[in-house]
Amino acid sequence: MKKILVTGATGQLGSELSILAPDYSQYEWIFADRTKATLDNLELLQSQLEVINPDVIFNCGAYTAVDKAETEKELAFTINHLAVELIAKYAFKNSIKLIHISTDYVFDGSSSVALDEEVKTNPINVYGESKLAGEIACLKENPNSIIIRTSWVYSKFGNNFVKTMQRLMQERSEINVVNDQVGSPTYAADLAQAMIDIINSNWVSGIYNYSNEGEISWYEFALSIKEFGKYDCKVGGIPSSAYPTPAKRPSFSLLNKEKIKATYNLDVTDYKKSLEKMFV
Repeated sequence: MKKILVTGATGQLGSELSILAPDYSQYEWIFADRTKATLDNLELLQSQLEVINPDVIFNCGAYTAVDKAETEKELAFTINHLAVELIAKYAFKNSIKLIHISTDYVFDGSSSVALDEEVKTNPINVYGESKLAGEIACLKENPNSIIIRTSWVYSKFGNNFVKTMQRLMQERSEINVVNDQVGSPTYAADLAQAMIDIINSNWVSGIYNYSNEGEISWYEFALSIKEFGKYDCKVGGIPSSAYPTPAKRPSFSLLNKEKIKATYNLDVTDYKKSLEKMFV
């Protein structure tokens, strides 16, 4: 029986994979939280990989605190770059299939058309820099790996924009949300299913984009959350300049999904259909 290791098991994506896992009992699933796959301790991580001895690795673990990364650069790079490098090297040496999750934040946001996998990267914050360094190391150490760039991830688990909006819309009569950052959300359950579909298909290494369909701003996303949650809260749109954060965000990071759809024959759901599923 092939063994699948999932790092970052308690995160959004790891949690969604754990829900799907019983439907794929042909695999032995190892869900490793930070105590079982310690991404900030490379020596320990190496020994943990050797003990687990997986056939497939889903590297869902990451340092994702975008603003904190500006002052925790070393930690962000240890987890998002050096740990990825180690995992990729181990996977290559042992002929292990590796799917590594990356981000739209490797781009600078200057585009006005959906970004495909060939567009030049140019991160504008430490988090994006650390994730790009991880991508580069991953492909250098293991050209057979698959990297999936995703954006605006949310689920019923963990901390994310949808859950924050749900809480605020119940607590307040009025909120403001930035309306000049454009992209598309990703329901973690959909991405989890896509990852499983990929390992059950013919393996084609390289970089792929995955998010739900739709081109929206965070403000429009908030309006959809209000609609499905039936909240009374008034939602206003504001420019990013009115809501300064320690880390800059790309103003446009809509991902083109044609490559992953064509290569793996995946159906990519419209963001509203997926968002509605979370509210059911």
